[in-house]
Formats: sequence, C-alpha cells, structure tokens
Amino acid sequence: MSAAKFIVIEGLEGAGKSSAVAVVKDWIERQGHDLVCTREPGGTPMAEALRDCVKGHWQETVTAEAELMIMYAARVQLLENVIKPALANGQWVLGDRHDLSSRAYQGGGRELPDAMLDSLRHISLKGFEPDLTLYLDIDPAIGLQRARQRGDLDRIEQQQIDFFNRTRARYLALAGQDDKIVTIDASQPMDEVHQAIRGVLETRYL
Repeated sequence: MSAAKFIVIEGLEGAGKSSAVAVVKDWIERQGHDLVCTREPGGTPMAEALRDCVKGHWQETVTAEAELMIMYAARVQLLENVIKPALANGQWVLGDRHDLSSRAYQGGGRELPDAMLDSLRHISLKGFEPDLTLYLDIDPAIGLQRARQRGDLDRIEQQQIDFFNRTRARYLALAGQDDKIVTIDASQPMDEVHQAIRGVLETRYL
C-alpha cells in the first residue's frame, strides 16, 4: 500500500467543492484506502466552535487580523488532533479547504501582509503541507450566483465582488508557483469537472 496522502479541495463559493469532495472520496475508497474527511475551519469540537465565530454575523466589526488568527487556531487544532494522527495511522485524509484558503482569502481578499501570514504559517504548520491540492477555479460572479441559490450567505460570502476577485487572483498566483496545486476549470459542466479530477488522481496515484 502506498503511503497515506493528504488531499485538499479548494475554491471560491459556488465552485463545486462539495461535489468534488464526494468524487475524490469515492475514488480514494475505491482504491481500498481508509479515509478521514475534514473541513476548515472545523473538524474538531474546538475548531467547530471557532468556525461559528468566523462565519457568524456579529454586532461588531470582525477585524481582518482576528479573522486570520481564528482560522489558524482552528487549523492547528485540526492538524495536530486529526490530520497528523490519521496519516501516521496509514489513513488518507481529504480536506475541504486548508492553508491555501487563508493565503487566498485573508492574504488576497483582505490584503493582509505576507509577513503576517508567513509568521502564523510557521508557528502553526511548521512546514506541513498537503500532498495534493485541487483548486476549482471559477469567475466569482458565477460562483456567488450559485452560492445564493443555496440559501442565506454567511458573513464572508457577503463580501463585495472585489474581495472575491482579489481572492481568486491570489489563488491563481499561488497555484502557478506550486506543482502540488492543480487548477481545474470549475465553469465546465459538472461531469467534465469530475472527469478532470479523476484524471489528476489517476495520474498522481495509480
């Protein structure tokens, strides 16, 4: 059996992450691997409470810095208590978002300085990174239209379009610098998106 892998699905609102997670989950399990699925922020009791903090609507301004630190607090809880133990036990891990989200949303969308993110990444992750990230790329206007059809938008989903344009630009820039990040056109028909995902998995892990 090959070494356990940590695979992450990333993308803007409405990019189709949930269906992509289902496709990757099915593929991994068909290969006979034990699998643990996670989401960020969240994945442990404390991290889920922190998710409520960052996603909820508050009667005060949530600063970009507070949002960033909450994300990393939740992330390190998940990493140390779920992801690393699962990998050490030979289980594959499939994550709905990970560190790339903070680099795109808080670094790109919120325009926080790289030095701040790099410091928190060093403290929290200590060089840990996914084996593969599938970034589902979509025009923010299309993605937000899809998200609105799902129902009420959370605090982050209600940001202005410029925020999501900056976030997408950062996603694409980071993906272009890292061969562990594969960009998939999420504006294609769903069957084609899923076929592309399977193709990446087969190329990397068969």
